[in-house]
Formats: sequence, C-alpha cells, structure tokens
Amino acid sequence: MNRGFFITGTDTEVGKTWCSLGLIARLRQQGHTVVAMKPVASGCAPTAAGLRNDDALKLQAQASVALAYETINPYAFEPAIAPHIAAELAGQRIELSTIVTSYRRLAAKAEISVVEGVGGWRVPLNDAQTVADLAAILGLPVILVVGLRLGCINHALLTAESIRASGCTLAGWIANSVEPRMAQQEDNVHAIAERIGAPLLGGVPYLPQGDAEAIAACLSLPR
Repeated sequence: MNRGFFITGTDTEVGKTWCSLGLIARLRQQGHTVVAMKPVASGCAPTAAGLRNDDALKLQAQASVALAYETINPYAFEPAIAPHIAAELAGQRIELSTIVTSYRRLAAKAEISVVEGVGGWRVPLNDAQTVADLAAILGLPVILVVGLRLGCINHALLTAESIRASGCTLAGWIANSVEPRMAQQEDNVHAIAERIGAPLLGGVPYLPQGDAEAIAACLSLPR
C-alpha cells in the first residue's frame, strides 16, 4: 500500500525542494522505493521537450522510479509568479482532478510518494481552491518546512493551525536555516517546538549549495 507525505512551507523560498530531496534520500537509504511529484510549478524554462522546472527535474532525478516529466509536473508555467495568475495568463485553469489522476498513476509505482506544494499553504491554485485543498484531497500527512528567519515563529504556528483546520495531519516539521547568521536561531526553534504540537524531524544547517545527502543525515522520519 502506497504511503506518502505532502511537503509545504511557511513561505516561498524556504527550502521545500531541498528538504523534499533530503527526505527522499533518507527514505531510499532505508530501502524504500520512492516517487516524487511537484504538481504545480511556476518559473519554468522553455526547452525542446516543453516547459521544465528545475525543482521538478531535481525531484524526478532523486526518485527511485523513472517517470515521465508530465506525470511529475502536470502544470508548468513560465513566469515566476503566483500559479493561479500564471495559469490565467496561459489560458488554463489548474484542475485538482487532473493532479489527482497523475498522483494515482505515480503513487502506484512505489511504496512512498513525496509531493511538494507550491509556495505556502494557502497559495491559490484557481479561483476557489488552494494548496491546502490539494493536500486534503490527496489525503497525505503534511510535513512543514519552516524557513528560519525573522518572523518564522508566527509563520510556523499560523501555518500549523491552518493545516489542522484544513483537516490534514501535521506529521512533523523541519527547521531549515535559510540565512547564514540568524540572531537567536536556537531560541526560535525552541519556541516553535514548544508550541507547534508536532515532532521536529530535523534541523538543517545553512548550506550555500543544496546537498540532498547532507540534508538526509539531519532528518528523522515521521512515524
């Protein structure tokens, strides 16, 4: 039976992709077969094969099963803007049913699936639905990546509250250092850990360059 996790973040650019890559690496080290998905991606580059997103390509390469790019990233948009706006500019509408179909095809190929959201938890995907609705429909437990910077306590606790309000399970959170020098970083992590009501799955140090294996070494897996 397939299991999986939905990876979200306190904001954009908080390290969701690299934490997803680290999680996949950790799962593979434990002998699991893993597939990955980034259902919606903005900021894609035109190629001979079509629009391609760098994060989605990394996830495709890190997985233990080879899958077509279009299955991993069914909605790809060129401008690096909010996805529902990018979709409107492209004359499209992001349909959650399309994503669910791709997810089921992908999830059937491995023991565990890792699905990375776009932006933060409440980013709109169309005129009525958000990333939160997608996670709820997929029925996956959520891992929250907290970008450690000024304001992270508020962002982490509000996001955790919203995850639970959406009917989703918060399986745990990752403290990810996104700044080389954050004042009182350990105190901030401690403040979140005391209040968030979910296990800390690992603290990732600031890495000038992404390194999935180094991140994997920092993570413990949720039950």
